[in-house]
Amino acid sequence: MALQLFDEEEFLNIDYSATKPAIGEYDTCIFKACDFTNADISGTAFIDCVFEQCLFSNTNLIDTMFQSCHFNGSKLLGTDFSKCRAFLLSFNFSDCQLDLSSFHRLELKKILFRNCSLKEVDFEETVLTGALFENCDLEGAIFVKTNLENVDFTTANNYSFDPEMNSIRKAHFSLQGLPGLLQKYDIIIN
Repeated sequence: MALQLFDEEEFLNIDYSATKPAIGEYDTCIFKACDFTNADISGTAFIDCVFEQCLFSNTNLIDTMFQSCHFNGSKLLGTDFSKCRAFLLSFNFSDCQLDLSSFHRLELKKILFRNCSLKEVDFEETVLTGALFENCDLEGAIFVKTNLENVDFTTANNYSFDPEMNSIRKAHFSLQGLPGLLQKYDIIIN
């Protein structure tokens, strides 16, 4: 069966949790207010696509390709991005809720998270070199053996991780964020 190609199309208010999307390649497409909750989009390729106010909670992403995609105002609870196709994987998130999601072992250099909730997100063994966490809530996010070199946490809040268990060379932090880096020492900072 030949894969379908969708080019510069717009998809509005489609409930993919009830109707499976066509497996194929979506180039420069816009998805607005679409519901991918519990949907299986395995093997689908999204290139230069924009997802606005979409729902992606518990979506099956096995071998799904996201290349230069943007998520805006979307809810992606419990989404396991670690199952995506790793080759050329790149996306950015603005005003999104990504709580309980996983980016485990992915290479996401220069990824942008702007105004996002990233509570209890798994970044274990992830390469985040040059990433920006702008005004993001990282409460309970997991950073273990994570490459955080040159990552900007200046306006992020509620992060807590062990600098000795991660590579943080030239990472940027605010004074308000330092307690999250010193938590393991059980000291009091006034």
